[in-house]
Amino acid sequence: MADSPDRTRVVADSGGIGDVTVRDGDAVSGTPADDLLADSAARAERWASTMKGHRSLDVDGVTLAHSDSWAGSGETRIRSRQEREDLDEKSLARLATRSSGAGRRAVDEEADEFRTCFERDRDRILHAAAFRRLAGKTQVFVFPADHQRTRLTHAIEVAQVAASIARPLGLNVALVEAIALGHDCGHGPGGHASEDALAPFLDEGFDHAPWGADVTLVPLNLCLETLDGIRNHSWSLPAPTTPEGEVVSWADRIAYVCHDFEDAVAAGIVTPDELPSVVASRCGRTRPEQLGTFITSMIRTAASTGRVGMETSIAEALSAFRRFNYDSVYLRPESRRQAEQVIDLLRALVEFYASEPRHLPGGSGFEAGSRDTLRQAVAYVAGMTDRFACRQGISLLGWSNDRLPRGIDV
Repeated sequence: MADSPDRTRVVADSGGIGDVTVRDGDAVSGTPADDLLADSAARAERWASTMKGHRSLDVDGVTLAHSDSWAGSGETRIRSRQEREDLDEKSLARLATRSSGAGRRAVDEEADEFRTCFERDRDRILHAAAFRRLAGKTQVFVFPADHQRTRLTHAIEVAQVAASIARPLGLNVALVEAIALGHDCGHGPGGHASEDALAPFLDEGFDHAPWGADVTLVPLNLCLETLDGIRNHSWSLPAPTTPEGEVVSWADRIAYVCHDFEDAVAAGIVTPDELPSVVASRCGRTRPEQLGTFITSMIRTAASTGRVGMETSIAEALSAFRRFNYDSVYLRPESRRQAEQVIDLLRALVEFYASEPRHLPGGSGFEAGSRDTLRQAVAYVAGMTDRFACRQGISLLGWSNDRLPRGIDV
């Protein structure tokens, strides 16, 4: 058999392996690639050897993660959910929301043995497909670069900011985290433009906050307090009924104002020097400075008044910061064109699915053109990631790439 032509591949390694000549993908004998393959095999063998863990030498019937594991709590007493609820009753602030049993849910459940009701909510949201899909949904930039935010990373940052405020205030951190992680699960693809796209199809319009609580997350059977915080986190809606929900409302605005600006700077859209003087002088020009200022101001406000709010001078800076983002980032001509393309795509998809319900999951049971089918079409499109919506536009609508929102890699 004739020899195949040689092909050269560079193997990059911090250990200095260097260039390796390969023939048909196989390393030539006698080169450093032999060492690379041997190291890889040895690493795989070491990994496989840990499959069963390590049997404890001093405790019968126990398997350990590491051969030299030593760690433990130092005692065998386990804190039950009930005991931790009792501790919260004593340690939480007077108006903080208490966890109780299985919590108040639309469908009654048995209480978890170890987790409080709001810890259970947080965990359910973290494992929900609707939460995972936020990784593929626009925060500001459609199909963002590797280090720019998505709706998923935004939700995680909101949870961090909210918890940083809630802990010193003595509020229920598990409830805060559950609300924060779930607050944007009702968002459609393409950012807030999806709300404009989907609103005409529903009598009540489309707002991601109540849609998330009343439609998207209903299968999780979350506590009423969690759903209330999600439903009312937007400042244009009625105030949440818990102080934890109020904290998330503030944390959402704090987080997105700061990180959206940082992403816009990284994208070359704005520069830190363009920040209004009231923002730069009171909050700084970098995200760590700004977050620290806003969070500390809320803690100081609670310490002096007992209320969830922000000192007026710092709140004025936050407002100016948000206005700057709107004028320079969210409403710039490129963003408006992107929003128009998102609206056109999503409306076309809803109309297609409403008239061709066989393409909907379980669509054989829907009547073309009915109100129920239209609502199902809205729900399906709202749940899409940016990339999937564009692919459906190409495969079902026959759209060309130049009709899709700019920046999406299909």
